[in-house]
Amino acid sequence: MADHFIEIKIPQQRNYNNINNSSPFPSVLSPNPATTATVSRLAEKARTQKPFLDSLLLKAGSVLFRGFDDVKTAKEFNDVVEAFGYEELPYVGGAAPRTNIVGRVFTANESPPDQKIPFHHEMAQVPEFPSKLFFFCEVEPGSGGETPIVLSHIVYERMKHKYPDFVEQLEQHGLIYTRVLGEKDDPSSPIGRGWKSTFLTEDKSIAEERAARLGMKLEWMEDGGVKTIMGPIPAIKYDESRQRKIWFNSMVAAYTGWKDDRNDPVKAVTFGNGKPLPADIVHDCLTILEEESVAIPWQKGDVLLIDNWAVLHARRSFDPPRRILASLCK
Repeated sequence: MADHFIEIKIPQQRNYNNINNSSPFPSVLSPNPATTATVSRLAEKARTQKPFLDSLLLKAGSVLFRGFDDVKTAKEFNDVVEAFGYEELPYVGGAAPRTNIVGRVFTANESPPDQKIPFHHEMAQVPEFPSKLFFFCEVEPGSGGETPIVLSHIVYERMKHKYPDFVEQLEQHGLIYTRVLGEKDDPSSPIGRGWKSTFLTEDKSIAEERAARLGMKLEWMEDGGVKTIMGPIPAIKYDESRQRKIWFNSMVAAYTGWKDDRNDPVKAVTFGNGKPLPADIVHDCLTILEEESVAIPWQKGDVLLIDNWAVLHARRSFDPPRRILASLCK
């Protein structure tokens, strides 16, 4: 690493003193001035240092790249994503309204700035989800707008210790997610992606085929919208690469955040047997997520790489301007 990066410390990082995670969370890398010429190029380093970066991501769960000269635009961010060599994941089945900018790069959730987006693993409510996420800060927020992150196994361990019976029910039954989609995107809602863009088609029969491949049931509505029912789907997964259980679900996000003109968040997620979730435990889980999270203020040019198997993320409300772009990888 010394030849290419320096690992820097920032105040928001956390340290967990256990054998499975001895590195700071997240790891923060900047160019090494001793070996960098006039321009520090992250895309070039990503290509040549891929084994090191993969190893660091496995250890830390998330890596923030800060201070590189070649990441100022969406096109340059796309070049960085391509340089890592991860396969692209089509955004089929996700809830967030997004716009394709260039190549593999999309806007992050386009919901209004006053809305928070609760903690979730990306697309945890469907069977085909990304293994890795990239975020890029093209325009710094006026204030706020952080993307808090939290280690999933820490959340699982705390919930298992505090609510063993509840966690046992989750492991036994899983969760069912229910969401009503309009025909078109609704950018005023954090879950406002319409069914046409969710399934990448205007044909209901093709939408049904793609939903069926995800294990999702569709119930068409008179106003042209559709109710989607997903599950039962596991709420706890086992991370084979790190050999630990993880809190891999969108329970808190759905229960506290899937709210708009079409959706009641309390009905958005239930146990896999159809029984309602206990509100007090769901809200306490949100408290635990907040307590364990790290929220680093964005700086222009930042690139945040997240292992979706290890880390949940969220979005805080903000004062514009703010433009965060994203890319999802298999």
